[in-house]
Amino acid sequence: MTRILIVDDEPQLLRALLLNLDARGYDIATATTGKEAIERVVSLPPDIVVLDLGLPDRDGLAVIGELRSRQPTLPVVVLSARASGQDKVAALDLGAVDYVTKPFDMNEFIARLRALRRRAATSTDNATTIAVGDSMIDLSKRTARDGTGSALHLTPTEWAILDVLLPQPGRLISAPILLTAISKNPEHTASSYLRIYLAKLRRKLEPVPSRPRYLLTVPGMGYRFEP
Repeated sequence: MTRILIVDDEPQLLRALLLNLDARGYDIATATTGKEAIERVVSLPPDIVVLDLGLPDRDGLAVIGELRSRQPTLPVVVLSARASGQDKVAALDLGAVDYVTKPFDMNEFIARLRALRRRAATSTDNATTIAVGDSMIDLSKRTARDGTGSALHLTPTEWAILDVLLPQPGRLISAPILLTAISKNPEHTASSYLRIYLAKLRRKLEPVPSRPRYLLTVPGMGYRFEP
């Protein structure tokens, strides 16, 4: 049975989703704050998280970043009243797999969940293993090995960066998006930290760290992973 965690602080919406999804055979858990959502994911990981961005204790974008750092392969579907393109891009860049704007059609939303589960059912564990040059990075198992097979030690911050960059090859990721994934704070704007983090990461993964081939900087715009 598919287990879905719904994170929203609107009682009427929670009740409607609970009734409709329960009637279709889903196992439903709920949370009304970001803190409670993280606790539930840690204690009993769901198959899918449905997440509102307007939570009472923290911004939903920060919650996406923390969920992805803890469970890199956990699908997060945003269900939010925020309709701006900026919010949608930010959520998807952080790793959300879908973005549904309120108000929404319940049947269409449930069809999206079914499609998501079908995609997940056809994926394999190897889908989380990504080559960076001669190194192999397993985002799910949190293991990294260089070209000789020796283990590489990556810090939690370095894993958070790779969680965002590696699943989206060729895609430009802005500095604020990466900083949110690292700090769990969408207001964090000290992009100078990223240069330090990326420099350390390149020393571990790039053949010539001073001339990166895989973890690229696009001046004034952001960062990109090129396989």
